[in-house]
Amino acid sequence: MAKRRRFLALLSGTLASTVVLTGCLGNPQGSTSAGGGSTSAPAVSNANIETKTISLGFIPILEAAPLVIGVEKGFFAKHGLDVKLSKQANWGAARDNVVLGSAGGGIDGGQWQLPMPQMISEGAITNGKKVPMYILAMLMSQGNGIAAADAVKDGNLTVDLAKSSPGFFDKFNQKEGRKFRAAYTFPKANQEFWIRWWLAAGGVDPDTQVELLTVPTPETLQGMKNGTMEAFSTGDPWPSRIARDKIGYLAATTSQLWPVHPEEYLAVRADWVDKHPKAAVALLKGLIEAQMWLDKPENKDEAAKILSSRKWYNVPQEVLAESLKGQYKLGAEGTPVNDPKLGPLYWNSDRGVISYPYKSLTQWFLIEALRWKFYPGTVDTIEQAKAITDKVTREDLWKQAAQEVGVPAKDIPTGSSRGKETFFNGIVYDPENPQAYLDSLKIKK
Repeated sequence: MAKRRRFLALLSGTLASTVVLTGCLGNPQGSTSAGGGSTSAPAVSNANIETKTISLGFIPILEAAPLVIGVEKGFFAKHGLDVKLSKQANWGAARDNVVLGSAGGGIDGGQWQLPMPQMISEGAITNGKKVPMYILAMLMSQGNGIAAADAVKDGNLTVDLAKSSPGFFDKFNQKEGRKFRAAYTFPKANQEFWIRWWLAAGGVDPDTQVELLTVPTPETLQGMKNGTMEAFSTGDPWPSRIARDKIGYLAATTSQLWPVHPEEYLAVRADWVDKHPKAAVALLKGLIEAQMWLDKPENKDEAAKILSSRKWYNVPQEVLAESLKGQYKLGAEGTPVNDPKLGPLYWNSDRGVISYPYKSLTQWFLIEALRWKFYPGTVDTIEQAKAITDKVTREDLWKQAAQEVGVPAKDIPTGSSRGKETFFNGIVYDPENPQAYLDSLKIKK
């Protein structure tokens, strides 16, 4: 297993000059600090922060872009913080590394699928070891997709399976003598949630009609080529690259499922934040500025160039540029779509500021976990979900950072709820009444 993870880390583009340690031992996959060659933001003295460094993990998908840009463009350094980014071989390695903490050779936090920070805090995915964490900001909205293999082009899989592909999954299972295989990069977290939501909305029970698999991101392309899976849910640029390389097609984007949905988040160990509250605010100030920069259309090409390097994503620049601009080829026919509102959103949206860690949105992942009974003994009731949300999600630090960095007051949310959320098929999630949401879902455990 250790050799395999080393191999995956190398595949993901870690430089020979970085420190590469086995992910299964819980060590970082290499680190890079500020000063990567791009024009940096002006340095600003910030002698009052309690520490000058933090170690954060990332997975090379578009959700991590604000962290990379924050380092490369000097936004973190501007606020006195040296952010050391460590590329993680997979989500399991990231989890193990944050349990170690930087003092133990791991990381202090980083990019996370939800509800990983909540469940690490509760010990539900760390063999009972509770490592309290704080969710500090949403890194990005949208920018995820569900790719389908060319082998199932005849199924014409789209966002609305009930209309486009009625009966397809049962027919496939009968014909192949096995279940349709759908994959994601980490179990019981948001990329599995998206594929489950998509299937269930189309009348397909993901627990009985489909075989669900966990496949590390670096194995995505080869696995689809080899027929390991018929569908894959992950962050861009991987779904777009599958379509671009003519290995499969983009069946649906998550922006079609739920416009301006919550995606991955920045979360840090609570002990680090509690010990370094001013540094935590400095981290958020740099992040906010990086997200603002990323959202500007004129910066998309430069962002793609930065991210494409071997040091970061090791993905062709043109693939990243298309993904960042919301340029997709949708469906079995590969219909071109050019709509920035369908692509990744880092700062602005029709629902307001993306970065703010609304409790109503971080709570949704726990309600969805309750739907599928993912964490028995930890999330069995709505009351437990609400209690965990209140404990882990820190809106106060984001507000302080936004005020200090000069975000207009009108862009700083005043409450913990974004209000009612509506999915593509009319299903409504009202954070004030999660039970009504659960009751409206026909397929659940």
